[in-house]
Amino acid sequence: MSILKEWIYRLRGEYTTEKLISMGMKVGKNFGRLNGVILDPSHCWLIEIGDDVTLAPRVHILCHDASTKAFMNFTKVGNVTIGNRVFIGAESVVLPGVTIGDDVVIGANSTVTQDIPTNSVAVGSPARVICTLEEYIQKEKERMKSAPVYDESYTLRKDIPMELRLKQKEELDGKIGYID
Repeated sequence: MSILKEWIYRLRGEYTTEKLISMGMKVGKNFGRLNGVILDPSHCWLIEIGDDVTLAPRVHILCHDASTKAFMNFTKVGNVTIGNRVFIGAESVVLPGVTIGDDVVIGANSTVTQDIPTNSVAVGSPARVICTLEEYIQKEKERMKSAPVYDESYTLRKDIPMELRLKQKEELDGKIGYID
């Protein structure tokens, strides 16, 4: 890890994943931490993240909750455990004491206040299980049969030209598509 990278994170009031691991957080293989993710630095040793986990932009994982401090003089703390093959959508918050099982999708802007079982899709505030992961994937596979499907040439990482951007925008008017 470069000193410059850590310095930039500290200027923004954030910690690198590597720094949090050195402070006791546990993280498995293939961890994706997108922009603005906050992993509770004041209690990071209470966080355990499995393999193949993606945290979308601005996800917050909190191991402490100071809502009781002014009234009881104590702050609540608890472990947060995230299983394997978990995706947590943008702007979601996971609160102290929560365990998220394996093979779980948490929808964007959800607040996870209680455990989410393995093989689940959960959404909302507070987050509630709405279906199994298998049901969700089957529904998306069915939808994909009649939806626009794009290859990697339609991504910034493959330098998508403006003509393809405009074509994709037009094709997706009023519908969802899929990209490789």
